[in-house]
Amino acid sequence: MVSRRVRRPLIAVLVLALLAAAGAGAVVAGNTYELREERVTIPGGPHPLDGVLATPASGRGPFGLVVFVHGDGPVDATRDGFYRPMWEAFARAGYASLSWNKPGVGGSAGNWLDQSMQDRAEEVETAIAWARSRRDLDAGRIGLWGASQAGWVLPKVTARVPDVGFVIAVSPAINWLRQGRYNLLAEMRADGATAAEIRDAVDRSDRTLRLLRAKASFEEYRQAVGGETGGLTADRWRFILRNHTADATADLRHPATGRIPTLLVLAGHDLNVDVAETEAVYREALSALQVRRYPDADHSLVRRSLADSDIKLTLAAILAPRSLAPDGLVDDMVAFLRDPGKAARR
Repeated sequence: MVSRRVRRPLIAVLVLALLAAAGAGAVVAGNTYELREERVTIPGGPHPLDGVLATPASGRGPFGLVVFVHGDGPVDATRDGFYRPMWEAFARAGYASLSWNKPGVGGSAGNWLDQSMQDRAEEVETAIAWARSRRDLDAGRIGLWGASQAGWVLPKVTARVPDVGFVIAVSPAINWLRQGRYNLLAEMRADGATAAEIRDAVDRSDRTLRLLRAKASFEEYRQAVGGETGGLTADRWRFILRNHTADATADLRHPATGRIPTLLVLAGHDLNVDVAETEAVYREALSALQVRRYPDADHSLVRRSLADSDIKLTLAAILAPRSLAPDGLVDDMVAFLRDPGKAARR
């Protein structure tokens, strides 16, 4: 499911702030990275994937590779630049990073809302096969990084693709429906909703679940809620209908997945995912697991002090994107990449 929170546009505030406080020079300096970025096209599947391969600034490889798997939403290859600080840190550790536009994003073909979690997993498998054909990438050191919704994609890939070297799972959920209910209640409580408001929201959620189980059309859903869809589109309804039964448990328990060194990254202020459930299932299923928690972080692994302010968040994203992540996060991921097998020895 998707968080109910939507950020307000701050274009006017951003422009004024940049002109008054920073200037173009600071923007350029804050967004310059020690990387080589190559635009790539990955053939295969329903549509070619329009991607970016970010490699270390020097050397010819072969480099290890981190394949990025997006969370929910219309995400481009760089996630609006959010990935680049990680790509730079990974490059310094000798790893390339591969990411791509979701279907229908950035001029790519298709529509990401037409995808199931299995479709997304097959997309990742296509990208891994392509990467193993390149001489500048080390086929023996390819792993996955995935956030949020990717929690239903990563285990499907590791259960099917031999020799995935490692997984970095960031804020992954276990069960689609339980995540949706957790998110609904957590955000309403955080917003100070009354008991009556919460009961009404839960009743509506239950009605929606019954419609999903009945495989209702969008028009049937719209009529059932009196036309008040809350911005939910027909495409989004079909996406939810296709994916609402997703549960990562069985794929996590697959023998191949259980043996892969995995770094589980959890936030202290996650209103989207029940991190206690996620950690419990991962610990039960995986034998080679490290867990890192970041108390001052939200679901997106952004510092809460920034995430709680649209103005601060926007300015930091433009002027100092490396400051978005909580202390230690990027260093911990790099340390894991340098020795993924440490998880297996714990």
